[in-house]
Amino acid sequence: MGGGHSNVVPRQLADAPAALFAGQIARDVLLRVDELPDAGSSGAVDVLRAVLGGKGANQAVAFAQLGGAPTLLGVVGDDEVGVELLRQAASDGIDVEPVVRRAGAPSATIVEILQNDGCWRYLEHIPDEMLLRSSDVERVESSFATARAVVLQLQQPPEPLLVAARIGRRRGATVLLDGAPPARLRDELLAVCDVLRADTHEASLLAGVEVDDARTALRAARDLSREGPAIVMVGAGDDGDAVHWSDGDAVFAHEPTQVVDTTGAGDAMTAALALELIRGASPASAAACAVAAAGRAVGYAGGRPRLRGWRPNSDQEGAGAR
Repeated sequence: MGGGHSNVVPRQLADAPAALFAGQIARDVLLRVDELPDAGSSGAVDVLRAVLGGKGANQAVAFAQLGGAPTLLGVVGDDEVGVELLRQAASDGIDVEPVVRRAGAPSATIVEILQNDGCWRYLEHIPDEMLLRSSDVERVESSFATARAVVLQLQQPPEPLLVAARIGRRRGATVLLDGAPPARLRDELLAVCDVLRADTHEASLLAGVEVDDARTALRAARDLSREGPAIVMVGAGDDGDAVHWSDGDAVFAHEPTQVVDTTGAGDAMTAALALELIRGASPASAAACAVAAAGRAVGYAGGRPRLRGWRPNSDQEGAGAR
């Protein structure tokens, strides 16, 4: 059940657009190294940092930094790590009231090993107890009451996400799916979502065709839009990101920037896309903001967002927009 935490959303966010994020919460440990040592040897770590992480938490943090009022639904253990993760989330302006504290289970930990050339590896310890259950979602249905968007990370089991999507749809919220659901509930989830965002690999899985450039991305987005979502945004490889909506589509090139680490780009993109859409931006304008947010995220190490005080140029036009 929820941990009984008080709503600590800062006063200045009280009237901000609200969204509920359902997804992973974890301790995120970053180790930055010059290069990986050979087996049986050691190497120096340039940067060591442990912060609140996981896709659900990262997207909620980004949403708060951009001026929204996020609520987080996920699972932590009843250990000291869980206590600290909730403290950090609250200090980031996130309502953690719905977060489940699972008794007798350790909180999830994700270790990112980042080389200075931008290559990264993840080591994940995510016990099954740290995944959402349908009963977790049903128990906190009242937390959906003020959400104008419900954002679901598809790394969670699909059954509780389908429950969350249906609650969001019933309450009139915009339902945004991030990722690729497993085959067993793929069709049901697509049918009840309003917005779908996927990277190139996820889009390939969803569409059943290889997606690696603007042409294939637009084709996949158009095909997927026929299965439910009104707006589909997918990665287009080196061409950037493609978005399709009811009466148009566009491709947005990635902004030139020095890439330090790509791990936080998708979460920054999803949060910005959700916020701009519920603020009333057009699909093209919202997508442009989302791509700009992702471009900012790749300029620093780690998945934790750094978007506070930043505003993208929402007037950017995509190639081929119509």
